[in-house]
Amino acid sequence: MKLHEYQAKGVFADAGIPTPDSELAETVEEVVAAADRIGYPVAVKAQVQVGGRGKAGGIELADDEDEARSAAESILGMDLKGYHVDRVLVEDAVDFTNELYVGVTMDRGEGKPVAMVSTRGGVDIEEVAAEDPDAIAREHVDPSFGLHPYQARRAVYDAGVEDAVARDVASVLTTLYQLWDGRDGADAEINPLMVTAADEVVAADAVFNVDEDALFRQPEMADMEEESASGDELERKADEYGFDYVRLDGNVGIIGNGAGLVMTTLDLVDHYGGAPANFLDVGGGAKAERVSNALDMVFSDPNVDSVVFNIFGGITRGDEVAKGINAALEGFDEIPDPVVVRLAGTNAEEGMEILNTDLVEVESTLEDAVQRAVELATEVEA
Repeated sequence: MKLHEYQAKGVFADAGIPTPDSELAETVEEVVAAADRIGYPVAVKAQVQVGGRGKAGGIELADDEDEARSAAESILGMDLKGYHVDRVLVEDAVDFTNELYVGVTMDRGEGKPVAMVSTRGGVDIEEVAAEDPDAIAREHVDPSFGLHPYQARRAVYDAGVEDAVARDVASVLTTLYQLWDGRDGADAEINPLMVTAADEVVAADAVFNVDEDALFRQPEMADMEEESASGDELERKADEYGFDYVRLDGNVGIIGNGAGLVMTTLDLVDHYGGAPANFLDVGGGAKAERVSNALDMVFSDPNVDSVVFNIFGGITRGDEVAKGINAALEGFDEIPDPVVVRLAGTNAEEGMEILNTDLVEVESTLEDAVQRAVELATEVEA
């Protein structure tokens, strides 16, 4: 479960992590009133669960009432990477001298939690990890004992954080780990953790994702679940259809049966230079209606430029899948996005005969199907 920024900041503030003064607003007048109460300058920030909000126009600074009104009118109601913005966070704009990154997640390769610190805050941490992995200091944690104080200090100093704020940054990292551990977190990060001219640290952004399977023992987090999902119509629709679905930032839509198969498809899309738009697992034994619903979902994402459909039949029958694909596509006067299909396993040959190849492209191997979908997405993007 992904919390919105304002929810995550509330959790962090309650735990003692410094956050800016802020108010949630749903109308232009509420934004202006909140800005007047907080005091200028303020930041007006779209509350949608997607990265790159600033670059996409979802964050604006305002120095006076006129600018606050203009920012509110611009952001409220906008479509931000496929998300409708119906709420914004109005918060005190931090006057900073440096931007840091702190985060906690599970390192599945090591089988341990990992606490991270970097002086390269304010940018995509995945890009930093890929281009300059040494810029991120990491401390793996034994979950039996938690993050020791010396580990937090070591991560901070290994990252090159200035002495004047090192103790405070270590304290924030320790608290972040305690929240991650105590609240059954999946990912927790502050990017950026801003350093002010007075050598104070402030969480200018907040990410906190919770393991949905643990919500039964996290009643406070469970109370936030409905509200946290309210900004994404596709994820609400996935709940109605009963799909395992995660929305991503790419443009290649992915549908498969079985989590492992879908994850493999995501990895191959990335391997061949594409960017996955989603994780969508239709499950085993998918009938025609379920397959049709899956295509409806992926087509509803405006970021999608092509779709790869990867089915390996066990209890899922290839002919049923083919009927679902045909039923979904034949209802369109014009197919929204090109679809590439790979069928294997039970009744795959029957399915290939049923598929309307005027509506889809068919590839015999997963690698070929993914490469073709990436090519088609690239052509549309160009």
